Amino acid sequence: MTIRIISSPENCEGILLVDIQNHPNWLTFAREPCSTINSPRIVIYINVRLSSFQFSLHKDIINHRDILLASFFNNNNIFWIMNVYSDLSHSALKYLMDTKMNISNLLVMTSNFNIRDSLWDPFFLHHSSISDNFMIIADSFNLELSILTNQVPTRYSDTVGEANSVIDLIFL
Repeated sequence: MTIRIISSPENCEGILLVDIQNHPNWLTFAREPCSTINSPRIVIYINVRLSSFQFSLHKDIINHRDILLASFFNNNNIFWIMNVYSDLSHSALKYLMDTKMNISNLLVMTSNFNIRDSLWDPFFLHHSSISDNFMIIADSFNLELSILTNQVPTRYSDTVGEANSVIDLIFL
């Protein structure tokens, strides 16, 4: 995530400072970058008041730069949350479709899925076959799409003439 432009002796316009934003009230879970080309694009933030639930990142179960799986304990039961970023080629969704995993008690799957569809965007009139695969993935975890009662865009375009959209979703 770009934080700001900083001075650089190599570039008179400066260079981008890229890092994860931290705050003392939030625990930050992110993968370590393997390289600058294959750096992670997803983060999970957990409020520090929930730290007694012993959150833990699980790269041993899902090992993908755009998917984070975290567990926590409550009353001796393990629960899971998943944060997903789907790039324009939908590599994370393809990974989830092709990878067999047995995760029970997945409570939340959320993030930027980069899929416009009439299923969740009332201003978009088309249906995508990628959405069907995505719904199959959610169903395999016994999750259902959470639709806001007051539907508003989740992405506001910076480009004049380009429509705002709903691409950030939550499955519960």
